[in-house]
Amino acid sequence: MRAMKGAARTQSKKRLFKRAKGYVGGRRKLFRTAKETIARAGAFAFRDRRDRKRQFRKLWIIRLNAACRERGLRYSQFINGLEKAGIILDRKSLSEIAIADPAAFDAVMNEVKAAMAA
Repeated sequence: MRAMKGAARTQSKKRLFKRAKGYVGGRRKLFRTAKETIARAGAFAFRDRRDRKRQFRKLWIIRLNAACRERGLRYSQFINGLEKAGIILDRKSLSEIAIADPAAFDAVMNEVKAAMAA
């Protein structure tokens, strides 16, 4: 008598269909199609987790550039001035400061301009 996969197969199919929940048509109901769709979805999820980081950095830089230009500097000059002034703030926190607390951003900008002049 050969061994059948029985319960293990049922469990693995059940797990797969649980992951395919919410998909449309055969992508939810047919084993092979669901399997392909889940593999593809996993690949996109992996890729886009990295892409999200890029998109946010891009957004912060755009916000900083706008805030800097209002105060008479370009983004690249501002970043260079930050390094010269020895200010260690990342782009995320700087863009938050520029939006939420313009007075604090003005103070940072004054330090940057002073460091560039020196």
